Amino acid sequence: MTIDAVRTEAATPATASADYMGFVGVTTASSSIMKVFPLWADILGLPTRTLVGHDLPMDAEPAQYRAMVEQIRDDPHHRGALVTTHKMNVYAAAADLFDELDPFAVSCSEISSISKRGPVLSGRAKDPLTVDLALNDFLPADHFARSGAAVVILGAGGSGTALSWALAEREDAPAKITVTARTQDKLDHLREVHRQHGTREGLIEYVVTASAEDADALVAAAPAGSVIANATGLGKDRPGSPLTDAVVFPEGAYAWEFNYRGTLEFLHQAEAQASDRGLHVVDGWRYFIHGWSQVVADVFDLDLTPEIVERLAEAAESVR
Repeated sequence: MTIDAVRTEAATPATASADYMGFVGVTTASSSIMKVFPLWADILGLPTRTLVGHDLPMDAEPAQYRAMVEQIRDDPHHRGALVTTHKMNVYAAAADLFDELDPFAVSCSEISSISKRGPVLSGRAKDPLTVDLALNDFLPADHFARSGAAVVILGAGGSGTALSWALAEREDAPAKITVTARTQDKLDHLREVHRQHGTREGLIEYVVTASAEDADALVAAAPAGSVIANATGLGKDRPGSPLTDAVVFPEGAYAWEFNYRGTLEFLHQAEAQASDRGLHVVDGWRYFIHGWSQVVADVFDLDLTPEIVERLAEAAESVR
């Protein structure tokens, strides 16, 4: 996709006099948010019901990310955007185009929310907040303190970084957090993020899983009741799972698929063992709700109460 194609695709659905919000992803048209956003706009009283997809390929060039950010910055009717798959790439390619970045964005080297306040273009990383909200929706209070369970995070990208950050901040942090990646460089980057943040030494283990069988072994060795999270993007942006079908989940584990749409192989692997091993299988729907509601609030400068979030969740469920 050329730079011009990104600009045209983003601008076409909006008229010269209509405000709109953007959605930076890979296959935005198939996301439920395209049906949900107009409903949320009515509930929240937003100035627009229009959401425009900015689709970029997984291997987009830095110039494409810069063109997309410049489009958001320079179009007075573009209110801001949510960034999904490309969070770390947007930061790497275009961080210098922002007037301000929040501490999470700088520390995690990612941008998930792009907003504007007058001439000021802001980039924020909302994932550490939204992933913690989603975790609290299904995990019992004091679960780690009571059970001695651990966490295995499959994937060291933006979502995996956010989850490891949020877990390290919790009062009831697990005794052990393992984060995996296919290559050492991603883990080295994550280790540096944690070092700068002041994460307790020894809390997080960084493991290269060169094959799905390697990941299987880590999952099988986790204590009962552990959280096993698929933060790789596999099963959404491209088919597949970080695990093989031969994996054995820990008894009573919380198998958390960060995605809610796609081929969802990880989710189906966990569902196949749910009955025999007492698994709690969770998809990414609530993560989707929190992720979007927090960014919409950022873009339109709103305060969300838990009650409003539940109204938004009910509206989203009606078109799921």
